[in-house]
Amino acid sequence: MSEHVKRYTPQERTNHWIIAISFILLAISGLALFHPAFFFLSSLLGGGTWSRILHPFLGVVMAVAFFFFAIGMWSQNRITAADREWRKRLGDVLCNKTQGLPEIGKYNIGQKYMFWTLVISIALLLVSGIAIWQPWFTPLFPIFLVRLAALLHAVAGFVAILAIIIHIYSAIWVKGSIRAMTRGTVTAAWARHHHPAWYKDVSKGNR
Repeated sequence: MSEHVKRYTPQERTNHWIIAISFILLAISGLALFHPAFFFLSSLLGGGTWSRILHPFLGVVMAVAFFFFAIGMWSQNRITAADREWRKRLGDVLCNKTQGLPEIGKYNIGQKYMFWTLVISIALLLVSGIAIWQPWFTPLFPIFLVRLAALLHAVAGFVAILAIIIHIYSAIWVKGSIRAMTRGTVTAAWARHHHPAWYKDVSKGNR
């Protein structure tokens, strides 16, 4: 039987799935409100009126859950010299040629780019979303800022949706990754292969 190591705690996994579910509902309702071609999606949340009502509240839930999640990962997502060297040899990584590669910690540079992309885009979604939240906050802002916020909200939403699609694809592509967020553990072989520096820390009793 394969040895397993803990990658995420139950609290981290619960928070992750709160973020994931709320993000999906936000994407559905946001697209429904963005363009008539996607309005049919509003039926999944009870129609256009309920989509408009629920969307901003779901946004607050996701933003709060995400930033609690991000705070715990902040220090592990700093880009290091090893990450930059690993990026230069991305072709070898994709061809599964690991000999001579720098040892990677808990997250590789692709995951770190994903992390910072989501930090920025979700922060922008929260700030711009408040400015266009009718009828509560919009009257507090001049019309040019409301229009700018609406544009910024759409762009940040597009970036976030694209980032999440890449995140899901990567999790499926790298076999063994999904169980980290469903069971909280990965195999020791997976950890040694994909994140050897992190595995060494875990083996020494560090997280």
